[in-house]
Amino acid sequence: MGMNVSRHDDLGENEYLKRFVGKEHIPAYNDEFWNSFLQYHINLPTNSQEQLSLDSRLETLCQSFISHNLSTGNFGSLINVYLVKVSELLALSDAESTVHIWQAFNALFIIRCLIKYMIETGSEYQLLQHFEALPIQESQRQTDGTTHAGGSSSGADVAVSIDPKVIADSKAAVAKLVDGTKFETFLEALVNIIVVIPVKEFTYHLHLEAVNCLIVLLSVSQFSQQRTDKSTIFKTIYKCQHANTLMSALLHFLSRMTQAPSTMFGFGSGGSFVFGIAESLWSILTFARKQPDILSAPDLPSAFKDHYPLANQSLLLMLILSNHYTTKDNPYRASLFGCSDSQADSSKDDAATFKIDFSSLYNTLCRIVTIDQATLLLYLLLHRNQRFYKYVMAQQNLQQLVIPILQTLYNAPDSTSHHIYMSLIVLLILSEDDNFNKSVHQIILKNITWYTERSISEISLGGLLILVVIRTIQYNMLKMRDKYLHTNCLAALANMSGQFRSLHPYVAQRLVSLFETLAKKHARLDQQLKQSVNGEAAVVDVAVSLSAPSSDDMLQDLSVLEEVLRMVLEILNSCLSHQLVYCPNLVYTLLYKRSVFEAFRSHSAFQDIIQNIDMVVGFFSSRLVRVQDQRGELGVNEVLEVISKGASQWSSDRLRKFPDLKFKYVEEDAPEEFFIPYVWSLVCKAGCVHFSSESIKGVTTEINC
Repeated sequence: MGMNVSRHDDLGENEYLKRFVGKEHIPAYNDEFWNSFLQYHINLPTNSQEQLSLDSRLETLCQSFISHNLSTGNFGSLINVYLVKVSELLALSDAESTVHIWQAFNALFIIRCLIKYMIETGSEYQLLQHFEALPIQESQRQTDGTTHAGGSSSGADVAVSIDPKVIADSKAAVAKLVDGTKFETFLEALVNIIVVIPVKEFTYHLHLEAVNCLIVLLSVSQFSQQRTDKSTIFKTIYKCQHANTLMSALLHFLSRMTQAPSTMFGFGSGGSFVFGIAESLWSILTFARKQPDILSAPDLPSAFKDHYPLANQSLLLMLILSNHYTTKDNPYRASLFGCSDSQADSSKDDAATFKIDFSSLYNTLCRIVTIDQATLLLYLLLHRNQRFYKYVMAQQNLQQLVIPILQTLYNAPDSTSHHIYMSLIVLLILSEDDNFNKSVHQIILKNITWYTERSISEISLGGLLILVVIRTIQYNMLKMRDKYLHTNCLAALANMSGQFRSLHPYVAQRLVSLFETLAKKHARLDQQLKQSVNGEAAVVDVAVSLSAPSSDDMLQDLSVLEEVLRMVLEILNSCLSHQLVYCPNLVYTLLYKRSVFEAFRSHSAFQDIIQNIDMVVGFFSSRLVRVQDQRGELGVNEVLEVISKGASQWSSDRLRKFPDLKFKYVEEDAPEEFFIPYVWSLVCKAGCVHFSSESIKGVTTEINC
């Protein structure tokens, strides 16, 4: 390896790698070997194809490693070398530590590759055996008596064969030694890299590799049917004494979003080490120049992963750590949910697990919230961290957070169903706050170019939110047919309805049109049900489907549809009861579309609430008739003028009282059944570590690695 750049092609032929995975024990104190072994540069795999290519070239070497390591203990030697490098790093200055960091990274990369191979092809127990394996004593080794010319007895020149019985005895002895001691020490060193060593340009990839190694270790849950509470790796990681400092470091890595340096340890795309260092210094000197906003790229997830890999991987690791062990004592989960704002009054946050600048974290999340994993972290913080929730609710620039979430919903066909669902849950959680529901109608937006259904030069954030949620309901009716999605959409609108103000004419139209669309669907379904009961052929359904739905199915669909219709009516009624004077465009639309409510006036499920809408329509209709009798035909502006004057004389006491619409998001029982597969699908899809998708057993959702 030496100082040369190693490509994937020559790994299988590398003499140091061959020796490391061979039959010869290499002690940790053999500095000559390890210094040569760890002086290499490798281009890290950036996608699943490159990972597959690397894995295939390492396959033979890994098999040789598995065959020999329980006898040679070379993996343990490499771990020890790595531990020494890390301990020395903490005592060295920046100028002295560059080569040490490079070698520590190289050691950790090899360790990660071997751990990944063992997890994907073996069991956790076998992995821990290799961690703890000790070399067979020299006196136990059986040589064939053959030495190379010159009689050298060095390890490199002796051909060694080992008696099968000795191997069997050694493996039995190793089995007794698998107590996780060396693994615990290794884990401690990983955490120390993340939490103690500051992130600088020349340490960036070492931090990234430490985070990746933790992700690979935790992936043992996805390649085994063993429960995580029985896993030694999980138990060791979750009893870590540094959970707060680790979660603090990871969240800071995300919040600061440091861009990956253009070179790795002074290497660019190749060439000399010294030239590479000069190149790195030049990049530092030119760093002050204004850089283009990488996150404005059309493919934001890829840009985030490629240019901010440490932030991306830290985010994924936080999601893994906080979503496993939800029914047990999880220090990482408690740490994330208990952190506080470092800029707030510290006397009020004595119980905080750690402190972080919420302003920086909030701004980062606003920039990347359209990325699946960022939406999930935002959900966890809003739902479980009351300090962060209160901070977000106090922000004056809520549009920076809400608009990207609305864009995700608007572009639903390009998102996963899980991402759509989590985005809606975030909106629902936000809508639980009355101040949020007021402020979104005070924030005025201009020229929303991505909303293409209709050109709108000016609209409130609240109006845009209503439009996008209604569109999501209609998309769900057409494509996804998910009852829970409907429920969450309507719950968010219901929470906001008592604060609807200054609704844009188009928003008012879409609200009433939603009821109209559902009413037509209800009429068709009701007609089909009657035909089915009467034994008539349901021609419409047979044309669509090879088998017509049963009466029970249609009754169930009708029941769900009536629940949705009732909810839409309650949303309209809530707005009229609390904000009629501020919503003339909604009154105008109800007058114009009064006929859509005709079929429901006598329906027992809607009669009571329709009476309120009829009362409003009747009051303003009679005023319009009187004015028309005096002036003749009225234009739109004149009608709105009559409505505004009438609203000042209107009293909501005329309406029948209904309970205020207040919905609160409650997490389902056993949330880990949803979140764990979801998180690991994100790790496979959006992460920098690419796993063998054929071997994954634990993830039940569709994964495209």
